[in-house]
Amino acid sequence: MTGPLASLCPRAVLIPVGPLGLRATLCVPSPIHGTVIFAQGSGSSRLSPGNQHLTELLQAAGLGTLLLDLLTVPEEGMLAHHFHIDLLAERLLDATEWIRTIPETAGHPIGYFGANSGAGAALAAAAREPDLIAGVVSRGGRPDLAGSDLSDVQAPTLLIVGSYDSAVLEVNRRALGQLRCAKRLVVIPGAGHLFEEVGALDQVAGLASNWLAASFQGAASPPVHR
Repeated sequence: MTGPLASLCPRAVLIPVGPLGLRATLCVPSPIHGTVIFAQGSGSSRLSPGNQHLTELLQAAGLGTLLLDLLTVPEEGMLAHHFHIDLLAERLLDATEWIRTIPETAGHPIGYFGANSGAGAALAAAAREPDLIAGVVSRGGRPDLAGSDLSDVQAPTLLIVGSYDSAVLEVNRRALGQLRCAKRLVVIPGAGHLFEEVGALDQVAGLASNWLAASFQGAASPPVHR
């Protein structure tokens, strides 16, 4: 195998957060242009086929990925924890500190990819540590859950929503007006909340990889390519 995936070695890791740690899968291509930390929301996990497909496409673009579960096994059974944005944001920041310390990713830019409630956590975390996060992507997310942190986000932020996901689309339109950073809302025609339609996740991955790669290069307003 040649190209960016030549030295890719996906491996399970345990991030030392709390008494049990956070389970994650780390993939580092070579060369690496930056690392994307995935913040999943309610009903999703690092093992879901959709998430794994997205990480593979981002890795092919030279982006490292950390796909993690922000909740421990006991916590996953408690619905309230899935929407505890302060908890999720702190866990995400703990994972960010960890990714900055390992040799494969140290010194490279970091971005967040959030879905559902995880998008709210990603934006809250990015607002609280603006010097650490270079870009944010939200897929079918709930940016409104970031609350007052939303207007403090400095990282360029891309909001992606399916055209059939009408309630979430309205939430994202309102959130777009509150964001003060470089921002964009992209609506994928014919896609629902989970982007299960043929080719929908591929479109999400293309948009996200272009946005984050440009953010990692310090672009003031990253481009979006369909």
